[in-house]
Amino acid sequence: MRSFILSTLVLATNVAAQAENTYTATATSDVAKAAATAKTLSPVTHVKGKAFDRLAIVWLENTDYDMAIGDPNLAWLAKKGVTLTNYHSLTHPSQPNYIGSISGDYLGMQHDDFTQIDGNVSTVIDLLEDKGISWGEYQEDMPYSGFEGFAYVNQQNGKNDYVRKHNPAVSYNANARSLDRLAVIKNLTTFYKDLAANTLPQWMFITPNMTSDGHDSDITTAGTWTRSFLEPLLNDKRFMQNTLVLVTFDENETYTIQNRVLAILLGDAVPASLVGTQDDTYYNHYSELATVEANWDLHTLGRWDVGANVFKLVGDKTGDKPRSWSGPVPLADMYFNSSYAGPLNEEVGGSKRYPGPNLTSVCGGGRRTVLPSIKKAWQGNPAPVYYDSGLEVPDGQHPPAGYAPTS
Repeated sequence: MRSFILSTLVLATNVAAQAENTYTATATSDVAKAAATAKTLSPVTHVKGKAFDRLAIVWLENTDYDMAIGDPNLAWLAKKGVTLTNYHSLTHPSQPNYIGSISGDYLGMQHDDFTQIDGNVSTVIDLLEDKGISWGEYQEDMPYSGFEGFAYVNQQNGKNDYVRKHNPAVSYNANARSLDRLAVIKNLTTFYKDLAANTLPQWMFITPNMTSDGHDSDITTAGTWTRSFLEPLLNDKRFMQNTLVLVTFDENETYTIQNRVLAILLGDAVPASLVGTQDDTYYNHYSELATVEANWDLHTLGRWDVGANVFKLVGDKTGDKPRSWSGPVPLADMYFNSSYAGPLNEEVGGSKRYPGPNLTSVCGGGRRTVLPSIKKAWQGNPAPVYYDSGLEVPDGQHPPAGYAPTS
């Protein structure tokens, strides 16, 4: 039986509208009934960014850097943009990378089980909504908008085509308790409807199914799907409206080498002078957060997003300078292949307390501070805080203070 990760902190969220995980049934009749009545929204906003006005994030699965860049279709996409040659995942397996990429920490997770994360743990969604920026997720083969189930199999071949672990927003109770937030977590087919209606959001996370993303297939399948999806869009003015596209992978496949993955930046927001170039700056999945925060001058989450490098082509417009990794452990000795202890870790001992965000952290030359609602929710909470504004992030072999694994 799948474990349900529950927490001990009191939930504190202002978006509560229902009990989380209401829409999890997968029986044919239940899905048909829910699909017929599921709330679906396509909010539209036009908030100008400093380097881009729209961000589309596409994640693929479980491929070493050299194997990914060797795929002819991904290599073709790389020539259309900027290849990030020093981009790292956070840990293994898939799910902690997905959840960490939108909240600034994977909270010790080392599994792909059904997870609910406390309602007072905020994500990029809170930051975007604070500035009135529309967002959405597009999940291939998700049965209907707002589905919260563990997986949904292909009704023709029985494959696990949609999986919750690749849907970062739905694992956070702050989102699962809001009908309006669930309503913008939609099937990929609605992407094309929104494209036709000019109702695409400004921030979007796009997840192919388990075949298309290479998880249950291979890099050739993933590369073919990605080029087939993106190539028409690169010349579509309905999509290319000062748009930045990030294509990357959740994690590499080989656990005995450094967890480095391919990442490519594309779109009409990429300056012509940078097309076909490489960027060797150190980045990781937290850089996705830092880049969004810098571009729209958002608040921060007070976690590892604060110290992450902003993508250089964006930093050139925002004033955020790329930094190099500097000890005490050299980057070459950091493998990011295992998770430290924490509230979502099912295996190792150590602290199970949710760490608190660093409420005093600032970045961007003092312009970006922690979101006021986060400060209100966590002020006075005795939870330990291990975040700083440094670039260097921990892994299982080099855990944050107080979160070392124990036997």
